[in-house]
Amino acid sequence: MKRKFSRFIPLLVCSTVFLFILILTKSGAFTQLEYNSYDSRIKFSADFSKTSDDIIIIMVDQYSITGANENYGWNWPWPREAYGEILEFLDKGKAKSCTYDILFPETSIYGDEDDEAFAEKLKNAKNTKTYLAQFWDAEDTVTKPLPVLAESASDLSNTTSVKDSDGIIRRTRIKDNFNGEDLIFMGFTPVKDKLEKSPVKGAVYDSEKQTQTVKLNFKKDIDLYAHYSAFDILESSRMIKEGEDDPYFYPEDFENAHVFVIYYAPGLFDICSTPVSKVYPGAGVSITALDNYLNNDFIKDVPQILNILIIAAACILGTTASWFSGKRKKTIFIVLSYSIFFLLGIGLIIFSAYSIFLKGFDMWFIPVLAGFILSFLVMTSTDYFNEGKQKRFIKSAFSQYLSPNVINQLIANPDKLKLGGEKKNITIFFSDVQSFTTLSEGLTPEKLTDLLNFYLSEMSSIILETGGTIDKYEGDAIIAFWNAPADIKDHGKHALEAAIKCQEKLSQLEESFIAKVGRPMWTRIGINTGNAVVGNMGSQNRFDYTMFGDSVNLASRLEGLNKQFGTYLMCSESTMKHAIDSGCDLKFRELGRVQVVGKKQAVRVFEPMTKEKFEADKIMLEKFNEALELFYKGDLKKAAELFEENSSDAPSRKYAEKIHKILNENKNYLDQWNGVWIAGEK
Repeated sequence: MKRKFSRFIPLLVCSTVFLFILILTKSGAFTQLEYNSYDSRIKFSADFSKTSDDIIIIMVDQYSITGANENYGWNWPWPREAYGEILEFLDKGKAKSCTYDILFPETSIYGDEDDEAFAEKLKNAKNTKTYLAQFWDAEDTVTKPLPVLAESASDLSNTTSVKDSDGIIRRTRIKDNFNGEDLIFMGFTPVKDKLEKSPVKGAVYDSEKQTQTVKLNFKKDIDLYAHYSAFDILESSRMIKEGEDDPYFYPEDFENAHVFVIYYAPGLFDICSTPVSKVYPGAGVSITALDNYLNNDFIKDVPQILNILIIAAACILGTTASWFSGKRKKTIFIVLSYSIFFLLGIGLIIFSAYSIFLKGFDMWFIPVLAGFILSFLVMTSTDYFNEGKQKRFIKSAFSQYLSPNVINQLIANPDKLKLGGEKKNITIFFSDVQSFTTLSEGLTPEKLTDLLNFYLSEMSSIILETGGTIDKYEGDAIIAFWNAPADIKDHGKHALEAAIKCQEKLSQLEESFIAKVGRPMWTRIGINTGNAVVGNMGSQNRFDYTMFGDSVNLASRLEGLNKQFGTYLMCSESTMKHAIDSGCDLKFRELGRVQVVGKKQAVRVFEPMTKEKFEADKIMLEKFNEALELFYKGDLKKAAELFEENSSDAPSRKYAEKIHKILNENKNYLDQWNGVWIAGEK
C-alpha cells in the first residue's frame, strides 16, 4: 500500500502547490513582486523598442526660456500668443495635431487680449487639430482651460494618470467619465476619431471605473522621440516671416506629425514614476499612449485561463525535474542533477516571460516562477524525507546481515528489495560447528549464549566484510549468500575467500575456545553457486530477506557431506569454475562425484585450499588424485591401496573405508558402477 501511495506523491505535491499558488495569487500576495518583475521586463524591452516617427515634441526648456527673454524680452510665464505662434507654424506645415500638455486655467498675466490672440490662432488652424489639457484630480474635480480657449480648441485632453498601489504608472485609462462627460486621455485625443472604428487592442475593462485601461509599453526616454526647443520653432517662424534665409526649421518638417508642446525646463514639468524611471516627465505618459496606439504595441495580458495553465505547467515541471533528479544513483550526480534542472527550469521561465514580453504579451511571472520553485523544493524535500526514512529502514533492517558497502548499494538502488523476490545467480554458504550439541551440553545457558555470540560475531564479520548477506542463524549454523540484494560480480570468489578466512580465524582463536569450552572449535562449510529466488519473503507487514531453490538445498547438503569425506570445506564445481573465472588464486582438490540425498544426478565436489597448503601437501594430493581416477574407473582394490598410503589424509581414509564397504556388500559392483559416491545421509 505504501509503495502504491508513493507513486501518487508527485501528483499530490504538484496539485497542492498549484492550488496554493492560485490562492496566493488571488489574494494579492504576489502583487508587488509582480509589479517589480513587470518593471524589470519593461526596462529590458525598452532597449529594443522603437519610437514612432509620427510624434514630435516641442519643449519649452531652459534654453527656450533664456532665448525668449534675451531676444523678445519675455519674462516667465510667456505670453500665450507664443503658443499661438507655434501652432500657426505647425498649421502651415499641415501637422495632424498639436496637443498642449499645459494647463491654461486662469487669465493670462498679459491680459485678456493675450488669451484672445491665442484663441484666435486656435480657431484659425485649418490643417492641424488642437487639443488643450484638462485635469481630473483625486477629489473628483476637473480643472479646465479658460472658456475662451476651451471653446476655440478642437477638443480637450484629460491628463489624469492611473497609478498602481505602489504609486507607479504602468497603465492608463482610455477615457474617464465625469458627470456624464467623457474625458478622453491626452494620448488618445489626437486619434479619437479612429478609436470608434479601431478599438485599442489589449484594453482591459476596469469595472470599478467602468472604463477600459491599457498597459503602456514605455520607451527608455522621451528624448528618443524627435524633439525641438520651442525657441527654435519661434525663431524659425520669425525668420520665415521676415524673409531670412535658412531658418532652423520649415513648417513642412512637421507635415502629418502629431506634435506635443510640453514644459521641459527644471521645476516646470510634472514628474511621475514609471517602470523605466522614478523621475519620468508626466507628458511622457501621454506620448507613450499615442505611440503605442500608432504602433499597436500596447502590452497585452495573456488570458487568465492561459496564465493558470502556465502555472500548472510550471508546477508539473518543478515536480518532474525534482523527481527525475532524485533518480540519479550517485550523490554527486544527484546534486548536479538537482542544480542543473533547478537552474534550467528557472532559466526557461525567465526566458519565456521575457521573450513573450518582447512580443507584447504579459504573462504572470512571479506566480509561475513561485509554482516551479515551490513544487521543486517541496518534491525535493519529500524525496529527501522519504529517502531518509528508506535509508534508515534499510540500515536498520540490514545492518546485522549486510556489509556497509552492500547497504550503501541498496540505499542507492532500493528497488533491489522487492517483495516476492527475484531469480538471481548467487553463491550460497552453509556452515555448522562440529559436535556442537555435545559441546553445549556441558555449558550453562549463560556460557552457551556467550559462546554463540562470540563465535557468530567473528564469523559474521568476515562474511559481511566480503560483501555477503547473512540469511539467518540457526543455533550455531550460519546461512549466507553473495550477489544479492546488491550485485557482486565475483561472488563465487568472495564466498570461498570468506570460508577460508573463517577457518583461519578459528585457528587463531583456538586458545580462546579452549578457555571457554575446553577444546578448539571446528566448523564445516558447504558452498554452491547457482540460480535461486532471493528477496523479501513474507507479508507486507513482516518479511525476511531470504533465498530458496535447488541450489540452496545443494549447498546445505554439501555442508553435511563434509562429515562423510572428513573435510571442513567443500564447494560445488559451479562455484569452483565461477571463482577461477573471477581470478581466484585458491587451489582445489576434486573430492569426487557425489549423489546427495534427494538428487538423482551426481555433482562434482571440491575442497578449496590455499596455495601454501596445496604446495605443502602436493605429493599427498597427487596420490589422492591417482587413487580417485582408479575409483572412477572401478578399480577399487588398487584405489584402496593408494588411499591407505595417504592414511594421514582424512578424505583418503574415508575413501578407503567406503571402498571396503562396497567390496564387502556387493561383489558384483562393477555391473552398475559409475564412480559416484552415494551419500547415505543428509
